[in-house]
Amino acid sequence: MNAPPTFESFLLYDGEKKVQKEEDTKVTNAAIFTVNKEDHTLGNMIRHQLLKDPKVLFAGYKVPHPLEHKFVLRIQTTSDYTPQEAFMNAITDLTSELSLFEERFKFHGNPSGLSCDIDIGGPQSDRQPLTVVILGRQIAAPIIA
Repeated sequence: MNAPPTFESFLLYDGEKKVQKEEDTKVTNAAIFTVNKEDHTLGNMIRHQLLKDPKVLFAGYKVPHPLEHKFVLRIQTTSDYTPQEAFMNAITDLTSELSLFEERFKFHGNPSGLSCDIDIGGPQSDRQPLTVVILGRQIAAPIIA
């Protein structure tokens, strides 16, 4: 089969960064972030969170190829707000929303028996990634150096 080994979908190689940032030379106040070892799940969550921010003019993502485990996120912001600030704020806000989701999920009980564990490390506490496990699938938010 032509499919890559399963571990390639979530393990970073030596020297491989989780997030790479490059300035967009075609559009002012825009940047392109490549997030390795993630997929549509996290890409769409971050894009949606970015679009809630009134200072974000554009946020979109794409997965370059189904066999490549990464997504490319393009962010354009107003002149008084950098794309990196928008990205970090979106991750922080998403962390808060997921914490609230966890609290409400625990409060209302779990009648369906579904498994949902959320470990909030977040960008502000020891620079650990946000880790979410829903139905046995782990999702980790990126941290920018």
